[in-house]
Amino acid sequence: MEPEKIFFECQRCGYCCQGQTTVSLDPADVDRLVAHLGMPVAEVMEKYLRCTKGVIQMKITNGHCIFYDQGCTVHPGRPWRCAQWPLHPSMLIDQANFLAIKGSCPGLARGIGYEEFHGLLAALLGQPGAVGKRG
Repeated sequence: MEPEKIFFECQRCGYCCQGQTTVSLDPADVDRLVAHLGMPVAEVMEKYLRCTKGVIQMKITNGHCIFYDQGCTVHPGRPWRCAQWPLHPSMLIDQANFLAIKGSCPGLARGIGYEEFHGLLAALLGQPGAVGKRG
């Protein structure tokens, strides 16, 4: 079992894929999407991406990322920030971030509290001083 599945398993609910914006893409994200879609970069940019003030994001359709349709349609080619979510370092900053994300993500283990989650995620991310950090 993957270590993160102890406290997170994606339910493919799409909650993290909705909103007025999406994650920002870096050049590797664009390359990964282009390769996954098997299309020229210009076509991918025109059909699926938007660039605002130099920041590239995926377009939004019906309040969701353009690639969401009962789940991520480009899952193997998704941006690294999408792959990371919700196991994001911001959840280690304070309990309020943890509670906000836990309240919106059904994939996070319901019976786990902030302190236990903090230790497990810190260990997974290789943070110094993590509770239960693997050596």
